[in-house]
Amino acid sequence: MTQRNGINPDAIYSREETAELLGVSLSTVKRLIAAGQLEASRPESIRRVFIKGSSILHMLESTRISGML
Repeated sequence: MTQRNGINPDAIYSREETAELLGVSLSTVKRLIAAGQLEASRPESIRRVFIKGSSILHMLESTRISGML
């Protein structure tokens, strides 16, 4: 897995930080999580959602479109 856009695979990001890294809206990140395309964690009794950098990179690799310039 390669590192892209300054995404650290060992870092933990919020949904807002993830949206900023990917250049998409917060609602898009929420949809990606709800669809199961982006893995996230929410420990019980904590409102905050945690997203590993490695999960972001995995999503990017697994949704890559081949043959595009």
